[in-house]
Amino acid sequence: MSSCPICPRTAPDGQHLCQLHAGELRGYLAELPAQAALLAEFAAPAGRPAQGRLGGTGRATAPIPVDLRVLVLLGPGHAGPPDQPYEEAGGEIPIRALLGGWAGHIAYHYPAATRDPHGVARTQPCEQAWPTYGETITGWCTWLTAYLPYALTLPLAAELHRDLDTLVHRIRDITHAVPHRHPMTAPCPRCDTFGLVRTDGQWPITCTACGHQIDPDAYDQHAAEFLAAHQAADPPAA
Repeated sequence: MSSCPICPRTAPDGQHLCQLHAGELRGYLAELPAQAALLAEFAAPAGRPAQGRLGGTGRATAPIPVDLRVLVLLGPGHAGPPDQPYEEAGGEIPIRALLGGWAGHIAYHYPAATRDPHGVARTQPCEQAWPTYGETITGWCTWLTAYLPYALTLPLAAELHRDLDTLVHRIRDITHAVPHRHPMTAPCPRCDTFGLVRTDGQWPITCTACGHQIDPDAYDQHAAEFLAAHQAADPPAA
C-alpha cells in the first residue's frame, strides 16, 4: 500500500488515492451534470434592460444581464487555462473542455490491443476518448466514471481530483447547491469511530476518519449487529 498524496491515509494496493478521495471523485462526476443544468438556468437573462437617457444626451448602457462566470463554464474552450485569464471570468476552464481534456489524457495512457495488417499484435495508447453519450458534460462524466478505476492506478489521479474539486466548488459558489451529508448512528466497522456519513448523490457510505466505504445494505446489517451487541452489553434496568 502507498500513502494518499492528498491526505495521510493509505491508498489501496495499485491505486494512488485513498478510498475517501476516490469516492469524492465519483461524487463530483455524478454531481456535475446536475450542476450544469442549474448553471444553464443562470444563463437566461432575467429581463430586458430598461431604455433611457443619461443626462439627456446619451443612451443608457445596461450591464450584462448574465454572470460571465456562467458563460465561461458552459461555453466552449480549451482544456488548459489561458495565459492571462479575464478577471471577470475568474480564470475558469469550461466544464466540457476540462472533462474532455482529462478524458483524452487518460485515454492516451490506456493500452489498446490491436493487430497490424500482417496480423502482428501490438499494444499502443488509445488515440482519443469516445464517449458513448456524445461530447457533452453528461457524456464525459459517464466516460470518466467508467474509466475511473484505471485512472486511480495512474499518478495523475491526484491532479484529476484537484481539478475537479476546484471546478465543483467554483460551481457551487454560483449555484449554492451543495450535497447534504447525513451522519450515521453506527460506528465505522474498520476504525470504530463515529465518522460514517451518507452524502446525497453518492451510493456508498463513507467514513470521514479512515475513508472506509460501505454499501447501504451492508451498513444496515452492521448497524443492526452493533445495536444488538450494545443492548446485550447494557445491564437490565432494576
